[in-house]
Amino acid sequence: MIFNTDTAKKTAELLLQINAIKLNPSNPFTWASGWKSPIYCDNRITLSFPPIRNYIREEFAKYIEKEYGKPDVIAGVATGAIGIGMLVAEYMGLPFVYVRPEPKKHGRQNQVEGFIQKGQNVVVVEDLISTGKSSLLAVEALREAGVNVKGMVAIFTYGFDISVENFKAANVNLHTLGNYDTLLELATAKQYITEAEHETLKEWRITPDTWGQ
Repeated sequence: MIFNTDTAKKTAELLLQINAIKLNPSNPFTWASGWKSPIYCDNRITLSFPPIRNYIREEFAKYIEKEYGKPDVIAGVATGAIGIGMLVAEYMGLPFVYVRPEPKKHGRQNQVEGFIQKGQNVVVVEDLISTGKSSLLAVEALREAGVNVKGMVAIFTYGFDISVENFKAANVNLHTLGNYDTLLELATAKQYITEAEHETLKEWRITPDTWGQ
């Protein structure tokens, strides 16, 4: 679920302006999963643009405080959300930790890096939601550490049905600044893509795992 429509529109426009989101239906990208995709999203680019990263930081902080009050800790999902998660924690005056995809193989073998205590309330910051699998592994690691995960906020979601199902099954409340449907509407209106390309991008979202094969 998006925070609100105005925020989703502004987020989409900002991400398109700096090429954090690229739309190329005629020459699809290949994701690490092997999926062919007419869209590629790299929200880490936002960190290189101070006005945009500050906008994201402040929108996250405003929503987190409104929805959850002030949590004890902000957690970022490695590696994409470490930077923006740290900015949110700094802005809110809160401790920060980040969660690795798996425990380190050496040293203290931590999966959650930073100081955290059982019983603390945590909000997780993520940069991008696709299937939700890696994001929810971070939530699982935090829960195993004995903390209370209040919810997750993310910059952008593709809105796949599988991600909705995964978050529901894990009982995790997710809200995002931007989403796929709003992005397509704005990209068409601003002539980043044609009406025909809009339809192609809509079709991809229905069966992303087999599209283009």
